[in-house]
Amino acid sequence: MYPLLFCSLLSLTIVIERGIFWTRERKMRDAKLLDRFMSLVEKGDVDEARRSVADCHGSTIRVLVCGIVHREFSLKDALRMSADEEVARMRKYLPTLDTMITLAPLLGILGTVTGIIYSFNMLGSAGVENPAMITAGIGQALLTTAFGLAIAIFSLIPYNYFLSRTEKATQEMEKYGTTLEILFEKAQRQGAE
Repeated sequence: MYPLLFCSLLSLTIVIERGIFWTRERKMRDAKLLDRFMSLVEKGDVDEARRSVADCHGSTIRVLVCGIVHREFSLKDALRMSADEEVARMRKYLPTLDTMITLAPLLGILGTVTGIIYSFNMLGSAGVENPAMITAGIGQALLTTAFGLAIAIFSLIPYNYFLSRTEKATQEMEKYGTTLEILFEKAQRQGAE
């Protein structure tokens, strides 16, 4: 049960930490500011666009600002690099939570199997005269499986939620990043004409 207790505490800690992270991310996201930023870029006022989001710390804004800062060298690579950093930040600890989801039921089954082995050993040494001891031992052994499954079930729901939030944020970064690339290509073509 101690390894299962460790798994439950680790899972709970990660769920709380990621919950706080996504709450902060939601508060930092400002769709109106993002649209204003894009309209300023479209008008060609890149410096004003950067100034308008100086106090904003949303992930999509950070990606776009990185692209603008490095647009002379490689806009596309700067956007990709910055987006990769943001996605890594969003996925932090999720592999560990995924491991706990897989590991907890396996540890529970291991506890059940060892408990049943112990009960059968008692049956072999005590005989059939006291079956209540054996059934109580098997019942106790099954608790580890139930506990392991409970950990996995209650970790799986937040895990999938965090993954879906990461996917939505990634799609938003890709959408605005691609739009930014198109706007700069359009401006370059118009400047060349």
